[in-house]
Formats: sequence, structure tokens, C-alpha cells
Amino acid sequence: MNQLTEFLGAKVEAQREYFRSGATLSRKFRIEQLRRLEEALKDWERPLCEALWQDLHKSYEEAVMTELSIVRGEIRDQIRHLRRWMRPKRVGSPLKMFPSTTRLYTQPLGTALIIAPWNYPVQLLLNPLVGAISAGCTAILKTSPYVPRVSQVLVQMVGSAFDERYVMAIDGHREVNTALLEQHFDLIFFTGSPALGRRVMEAAARNLTPVVLELGGKSPVVVSERADVRVAARRIAWGKTLNAGQTCIAPDYLVIHTSLKEEFVAEYRKALEMLHGKDCSQSPHYGRMVSTKAYERVSGYLAGGKVLVGGGLKPEERYIEPTLLEVTNPEEAVMQEEIFGPVLPVLTYEKSEEVVEFITSRPHPLALYFFGPKREGKRLLRQTLSGGACINDTIMHIVNQKAPFGGVGHSGMGRYHGKESFLAFSHQRTVVSTTTLIDLPLRYMPYKLFPFIKRIL
Repeated sequence: MNQLTEFLGAKVEAQREYFRSGATLSRKFRIEQLRRLEEALKDWERPLCEALWQDLHKSYEEAVMTELSIVRGEIRDQIRHLRRWMRPKRVGSPLKMFPSTTRLYTQPLGTALIIAPWNYPVQLLLNPLVGAISAGCTAILKTSPYVPRVSQVLVQMVGSAFDERYVMAIDGHREVNTALLEQHFDLIFFTGSPALGRRVMEAAARNLTPVVLELGGKSPVVVSERADVRVAARRIAWGKTLNAGQTCIAPDYLVIHTSLKEEFVAEYRKALEMLHGKDCSQSPHYGRMVSTKAYERVSGYLAGGKVLVGGGLKPEERYIEPTLLEVTNPEEAVMQEEIFGPVLPVLTYEKSEEVVEFITSRPHPLALYFFGPKREGKRLLRQTLSGGACINDTIMHIVNQKAPFGGVGHSGMGRYHGKESFLAFSHQRTVVSTTTLIDLPLRYMPYKLFPFIKRIL
């Protein structure tokens, strides 16, 4: 066992001991820690926003809207409802269990590992932490090395707010991830790519550790022939250029009715100018690729189709202009991998059956977007499966902390936000309580009353 593994093993064991002490179990303690996290977000808002700008070119406004405000909303929701969620819940018992009663007790799983990605490094690290705190767990947080300034600030913020026996943040590269996954946790919460999700699941299987995997995939956006093209173009352009397309639920490819393609291209161009001005590279609200490797990968997709809008590149800035890319061959690389950038492939269709067949022939996406009459959208959703969906919008289903968020199949497993965050880090324990004042002979051998028992089973 190397030094890093020994070091992390000691930290995990210290958290296990702290959890076993019972310190995290009371509602008062959990609420105090949630308020402490909320206060830390307030105190560290400026350093976090500055770091997000340096690493991702994310504006202050966007950082607050897509990172900090979502975590704050989650904290307040958990504080508001925690008393009710923690209360034992009585459930009905059938006649065959008389005179027993049944209750569900919600208990923390123990020590959790939370691994965050780089695209929303604050929200996707701290939002799961809110669930861990409200459930009564301890947690080790692993930040992303691809946003080094944000990671550094997060480690400092968490270190200043919490005892490391309770919550601890660690930065570092793959060797840290590998060493962490060698430890025995009670839950692993991972957000990232499906490829890395498989590795996490393999590591978790060695200890039979439960996992929550928030992955990604190719999220389609469908524009029907009766859609409001102007609104569709604006909302799709917003969803696709948010964080320069580096969003797990960003529209990944567009399927539009043939009759609307030319109109949509014109409206998309107008929408981009409205959002980011005539030159997106000068917009304070348009981000950059996180790394040279990401820039090279995404810019390489431009060779897989005909550029309809955009296509401008600045390698020295890792800048890729928002691009509509007409694709005629769905086997192109741009249609095989999650893009995670501002390039939007465009395919056309004639009949709605073609859309359903195309979407269902591919792995289940994390999100599905439809623009057109609500009735048509609901029909498409009945015929397909995705983690979440919007009708006549993009992205916004992640904003409501009262509704669960998560993937399905290739795009993930498990869900969180609101009560689902509390439950994700909890075990619901069924407890049957039976009085000793009555002891019916029905269940005992040699089953003399079996004919009667059979009738009530």
C-alpha cells in the first residue's frame, strides 16, 4: 500500500469513527451544518466566481445563476423539510400481520465519496453534499483537476467550514481518484462521463458499495413542423451556448422538420447575436473550452458536416464559435460521442415516426427536448425514455429542486435534488413492531388452521 492510499485510508477511517460516534445523527446538527455551508458560500462567493472566470471564462452572472444559486436553493429546501423527512413513517400492514404495525425509519448510509466533474465544479460537488449532510452522512469530496483554481478555492472553503473528520475536500489527478476508489465507502456519488462511470462502478462492486451515477450522453432536441421557430431557436441557442456547451444536459443534436430548416438557421443566427453580440468571442457571457485537448476534440467535429452558422476558431483562446453543423451521415463521429461543446449537429426528418425510431435506436439520453404543440411533445415522451425532458424549453428541468434529477441506463442511475437528495444518502429501514399481549397461533407449526390462513394470505 503506497503512501497516498495509506493517507486517504486514514482519512476515511477517521470519518467512519466520527460517524459511529453518532455526532451527525440529530436534526439540530444537520441543520447547523447546512447553515454553515450556506454561510461559507456567501463568504467565498467572490473567490469562487473569480476562479470560475479564470478556469472556464464563466461570467459572474452565470456563475451565480448556474452554480451558487442552485446550491443555495437546495440548502434552503432541505432545511425547510428536514424535520418531516426524518420523521418515521407509518405504513399499512395487511391482516395477515395482525397484531403488528410497520414503520419506515430513514437512516444515514455512513461515509460517502462525492466525485465532481469540471463543467459545473461548484454546483455538482456541493449539491450532492447538501444531500449527504441532510441525511446525516460524513463525506469526502473529490474536486476536478481540470479546473485547478476552482478546486483550490473549494478545498480551502470546505476546510474552513468543516472538521475534516466530517467533511473533507481533496484535489488531485487520477492517482487520487484511484486511491480513493480503493477505499471502502458506504456510497459513491459520481458525476462525469459514462466511460468513467463504468470504472467507478467496477471499483464499487469490489465492496458492494451502492452508487449514484450522473452521466451524460447525446441529448436530442426535436423541432416539429408546428413549432414556434423563433422561440425554439432562442431557447436552443441559450441552452447550447451556456458554459460554451459544456453542460451534460445541453442539446447535443437537433432533429428538425425539413420544412423549417432554413428558417431555423436564420433565427438561430439572430438568437446568437441577441445573446452574445455580433462577435461571440467578445461576449463576457460566452465561455471557452476547458482545455486544449477539449478544444481539439470539439473543433475536429467540424469536418463531419457542412457549417451552416458559425465555425470560427481561435486556438490560442480555446474559443469555438457557436456552430450549426448540417450532418447527412449519422455515423459521423459528431453523432457518436457526446459533444460537450458549442457545436450542434442538424438532421432533418419528414415523418414523426422517423424521429422516434432514431432516438430509441440509441442509448437513453440524460435529457430530451421537444419544440411544438404540447400534445405532440407528450406523445414523443411516451414513446421514448430519457433521464429528464422539457417541452418547448431546454435545461430548465434541472432548476427545480423539488423535482428529481437523474439519468437512466447509459445516462446514469439514481437521482437527487430535494427529497431525493436526502434519500440518495439514506437507507429506509422497515421495522415491524408486534405486541406481546396477543400471540395468535395461526403462523405456528403444525399449521392446524391452514385452510383459514390460506384464505387471508
